[in-house]
Amino acid sequence: MSESHEHRVKRLYMRSIQRGIKEMDLILSAYASAKLDQMDDAKLTLYDALLSENDHDLYQWITQQVDTPAPYGDLIGDIQAHIASAEA
Repeated sequence: MSESHEHRVKRLYMRSIQRGIKEMDLILSAYASAKLDQMDDAKLTLYDALLSENDHDLYQWITQQVDTPAPYGDLIGDIQAHIASAEA
């Protein structure tokens, strides 16, 4: 049985707001709230995989402390752009 798009978005949103560190809760909850509804299945799959990564690694990728692994480059860039637009 396949998960509906709506259910998948809700599940990923919940995973975005309940992270291991508060900084990632704030970053990913804002991003997920703004972007998940617009993502296609391929992007949701990539975002789902990203959420399985360690929060400390995610934070370092987003803050550009270390290079982002290839599969996540565009997605991390989109998250960074969302943060920048929210700060403007």
